[in-house]
Amino acid sequence: MPTPVPTHARVVVVGGGIAGASTAYHLAKLGVKDVVLLEQGKLTCGTTWHAAGLVGQTRATRNATRMSRYGIELYSSLEQETGLATGWKRCGSLNVAKTPERLTLMKRQMARAKSFGIEFEFISPAEAGQRVPILRTDDLAGAVWIPGDGKANPTDLTQSLARGARMRGATIFEGVRATGVSTAAGRVAGIAWKSPTGEGTIRCETIVNCGGQWSRAFGRLAGVTVPLYAAEHFYLVTKPIAGVSSDMPVIRDPDGYLYYKEEVGGIVMGGFEPKAKPWNVDPIPEGFEFQLLPEDWDHFEILMRNAIHRTPCLETAEVKLLLNGPESFTLDGNFILGEAPELAGFFVCAGFNSAGIANAGGAGRLVAEWIVEGDAPLDLWDVDTRRFAPFHANRRHLADRTVESLGLHYAMRWPREELETVRPLRRSPLYDRLAQKGAVFGSKMGWERANYFLPAGAARPPYTLATPGWLPYVLDEQRACREDAVVFDQTSFSKFVLKGRDALAVLQRLCANEIDIEVGKMVYTAMLNARGGFESDLTIVRLGANEFFVITGSAQTTRDFAWIERAIGVDEHASLVDVTSGYSVVSVMGPKAEALLGRISPDDLSRAGMPFSTTKTIDVGYARVRAARMSYVGGPGYELYVSTDQCVALYEALWSVGTEFGLRDAGYYTLDALRIEAGRRAWGAELSPDETPWEAGLGYAVKMDKPAPFLGRDALAKQQAAGLRKRLVLFTFDDPSAFPWGGEPILMDGRNVGELTSTGYSRKLGRAVAMGYARGEMQLSDEIVLGARYAIDIAGEHYAVTPHLKVG
Repeated sequence: MPTPVPTHARVVVVGGGIAGASTAYHLAKLGVKDVVLLEQGKLTCGTTWHAAGLVGQTRATRNATRMSRYGIELYSSLEQETGLATGWKRCGSLNVAKTPERLTLMKRQMARAKSFGIEFEFISPAEAGQRVPILRTDDLAGAVWIPGDGKANPTDLTQSLARGARMRGATIFEGVRATGVSTAAGRVAGIAWKSPTGEGTIRCETIVNCGGQWSRAFGRLAGVTVPLYAAEHFYLVTKPIAGVSSDMPVIRDPDGYLYYKEEVGGIVMGGFEPKAKPWNVDPIPEGFEFQLLPEDWDHFEILMRNAIHRTPCLETAEVKLLLNGPESFTLDGNFILGEAPELAGFFVCAGFNSAGIANAGGAGRLVAEWIVEGDAPLDLWDVDTRRFAPFHANRRHLADRTVESLGLHYAMRWPREELETVRPLRRSPLYDRLAQKGAVFGSKMGWERANYFLPAGAARPPYTLATPGWLPYVLDEQRACREDAVVFDQTSFSKFVLKGRDALAVLQRLCANEIDIEVGKMVYTAMLNARGGFESDLTIVRLGANEFFVITGSAQTTRDFAWIERAIGVDEHASLVDVTSGYSVVSVMGPKAEALLGRISPDDLSRAGMPFSTTKTIDVGYARVRAARMSYVGGPGYELYVSTDQCVALYEALWSVGTEFGLRDAGYYTLDALRIEAGRRAWGAELSPDETPWEAGLGYAVKMDKPAPFLGRDALAKQQAAGLRKRLVLFTFDDPSAFPWGGEPILMDGRNVGELTSTGYSRKLGRAVAMGYARGEMQLSDEIVLGARYAIDIAGEHYAVTPHLKVG
């Protein structure tokens, strides 16, 4: 007699693909006995069963690489634990480069991989041909061999994980569909289910949405945004081919958009074409289990043509089938993980962009640890579900971006390359005016933001791995900021108002700095987690006794709003409102900023009338604004907060007198370079949940002795007593011709100790400037940090740099 679906569980996992099986396995392994997994069909019946099963180690960040390497360790040992084969084979991978630019990009990527401990070897085209005789190599620039990579059988792997979960007490139900989510006081309270033989509800504390391409629809049942979309994904399967051996490595030819693996003496060949084909169905048909989509040889043509060129044996190989199976893709090519901001206790682990087999082992572990520990176990911002906003659920937005995002797997990813689809979306009132002045825009959280300005008649420079063509324009913007005045449109800042009787108490608990300041004052503060790491960094203006204006980064709207709102106790009187779209921010920076504003404002903006870190409401032309004396770029300047409807009036007032002060429009490339030159940290770069204020050199943003205890205080006290083994260092490049882009490994006395977190080029210093963390096994004193010899690895070439702990 089948086991009945229980009426209560601690955690219910929805979806029986590899992500759901991995999540249930890791929850059970962590000691959570009361775990239920619901699968509407059979295990693997969605997209897992037709996955290619490639498993690689290299990722863009230290934490992502750690996650992928854990997955390989798990897959290689799981059969011994459960008794079920996984199909794991350590066959290695061979990545080939057709162009010098691709080879340089690979060298940059593998320099980082080396700092993460990955074993690899660059080999010649001839050596690549010796390893894989079916490859055409005469037009290759080079290749990289990664022996620790491999492949697995997705179905066998999932079944093995499921058995491991059952062995530790988890219960798995097939043929049971989740049909609804019940809530209470903003938290998950239960889940409704239906099967061919009955229906019911399970009371639970936590739900994990591992529904694959169904995750968006299931999230919608709970009011949760899960911005993924299915695309048709193709691969070819051949019959046995002469010269293909069972130990053939996985092959990736990103310039041809291709991947290969051996299967039963034949080849599986697929790829990620530049323009994808979204699967435009909504909802997904009922009972879509172990099903495929129709062949489309016309769409597959670009991959087939490139594959015949790279592996000529395919021209005469006998084809078993052209498989077309839907896979879910996200807006930025990264998967979606974490607790939903809309509903406490509702977690997402989905959107794996056709890399679920490689990522699900580590992702299942991370989401399980998050559930058990109550917070993310490490910095997961690249995949955190809170990087999205409700507007990302728009279905046309998702479909149109999917056309582009599928191809990101193998696209030539240039530094600072911007995605092109679904733009422009969110626009400042100044967008059209800046565009007319030659602004080249980037996008963050959907906002169009000027990166730099082209001179009249100048063509937009192409992307490059070398020194960029836009650098002279940015250096001229820097000159204006340091010698005259510039105006930045920073409307994309996230802006909240927190007000109510207990608003101060909430912020005092969350923020490490003293928030009980005078009305009109502003304070920069760390907002920490229990480990003492940065959940965010905020600027807070006290508007009244019980009202605060909170400014944070453009990308952090959803994340920071959810973090603050959830900290408001049920008995506390405080409300948080997102006013981002209600206010524009126009920053006037430079030594002539005060004189310029003095011409169009009757208010006293001098240092005496308006000291640093103070704000006041002033008149500028016809506009009424709140001015703040502060500068993220170093040097004198003001941030002007103005209601959106008066933004254009403010901008016009500035330019009515701006020419005589040398006023220039400037963009975010200039802002970023100047803030690095000035030693200003940025969240998502120098600041993350893994870094503390002590490590980041931001002790001034912490008041350990303030009367109100704050989250993370105990962890900071322990670290303060123990000393630091990780410290942020500022670097200037000794060679003025060097141009780093970010992420390059840092060598300290010849040893890899970290990566560059931010990079820019300083006109003032005539060379590149950068920041990054040095890590050591012992305490890192000032003397040790400054006394070491440093180099930065740029695509395998080492460039000497000079360390600094302070600017000046």
